[in-house]
Amino acid sequence: MSALAGMLGEIAGVGADAARGGFSRAGYSHADRELREWFTAHAAVRGLDVERDANGTLWAWWNPTGSTEPAIITGSHLDSVPGGGGYDGPLGVASALVAVDLLRARSFAPPRPIGIAVFPEEEGSRFGVACLGSRLMSGAIDPSRALALTDREGDTFADIARRDGLEPDRIGPDPRRLDAVAAFVELHVEQGRGLVDLDRPVAIASSILGHGRWRVTIDGQGNHAGTTLMDDRRDPMVAAARMIVEIRDLARRTPDARATVGRIEPVPGGTNVIASQVRFWIDIRHPDDLITAALVSEARDLVLAAAREEGCRADVREESLSPTVDFDLGLRDALQASLGDVPELGTGAGHDAGVLASAVPTAMLFVRNPTGISHSPEELVEDTDAEHGAAALADVLQGLASAGAEAAFGHRPMMAR
Repeated sequence: MSALAGMLGEIAGVGADAARGGFSRAGYSHADRELREWFTAHAAVRGLDVERDANGTLWAWWNPTGSTEPAIITGSHLDSVPGGGGYDGPLGVASALVAVDLLRARSFAPPRPIGIAVFPEEEGSRFGVACLGSRLMSGAIDPSRALALTDREGDTFADIARRDGLEPDRIGPDPRRLDAVAAFVELHVEQGRGLVDLDRPVAIASSILGHGRWRVTIDGQGNHAGTTLMDDRRDPMVAAARMIVEIRDLARRTPDARATVGRIEPVPGGTNVIASQVRFWIDIRHPDDLITAALVSEARDLVLAAAREEGCRADVREESLSPTVDFDLGLRDALQASLGDVPELGTGAGHDAGVLASAVPTAMLFVRNPTGISHSPEELVEDTDAEHGAAALADVLQGLASAGAEAAFGHRPMMAR
């Protein structure tokens, strides 16, 4: 068994979900804390200096020369979607640790700091906003809005953060830390079949589709399932069903669009009760931000019309929105120089690297997923491909850390305010 496979094996029982299959590792949950302790222990064994910033991101630092040059950062996240796979996030974190081992085995002493970052609540499965940690650090979400977010139990992010040892009044943009980052490179399992079709183990990311999440709330009339005649009903569940089908059809009519409803919550949720309210969430993605906006506008019109026809009221609220990201071209060229002839692939999945692209030069490496399936227990990475990925990451970190202070990875973006 490889060192990387052994590390991932250590956490194979953390957050295992017997009901859904796979793993449920929500941000700031008990499972999430176990995973953070696992990372901190591995970083400490390697002599890395570990800290946790005001937004809950973990940082592990390797700087044998004591350089004050801007750092090269890698890393990913440890939380998961409900019933997710075992590689989405942890593969990038474990590969970063193994990359440090490989560089040390080469007797490489980085002339500038190398850091490993573990971002919290990347999936947004607890508070509804994806990449919450990187959004807070880069200023892509207002701290007051973030602190007011609630989970399914009604606890606010402010309350949960405080229980987890954070200080709510310190949460928010961190320009000083961002100024200390020269580049961020995230390794991630590929969430599609691009590398399978190319028969290659590793690729460089070219872009991320623009995407967002919108919450739909439909208010109807709760009533008895047996005593309420069909013509007397104002049933928000029926309205929701019509909306979901129409949203799917809207995406089918639009080339390159993706629209998904993966979460629905009826209130009160009884078998013999007509719901009084239904909430569901729409995920919409498209490479053209103008088309994404048009899709959202049309979806909103469809929702409101379907609600009216069922005698209900509906409200559509944006929870998060990320524009299409084209990764830094200069940094991609630097990765190609380190890795040679490797393919470039776009992705429809969001990542912390995509959010941070508004503030620092970012890039990504993808590792082949033979099933092509992600956000599912069927997600997979073969051990040999994982090793290829960690070695590629080590090559990239060595090349970037060795570049002089004047090296240009492309223009440095302004931090979102």
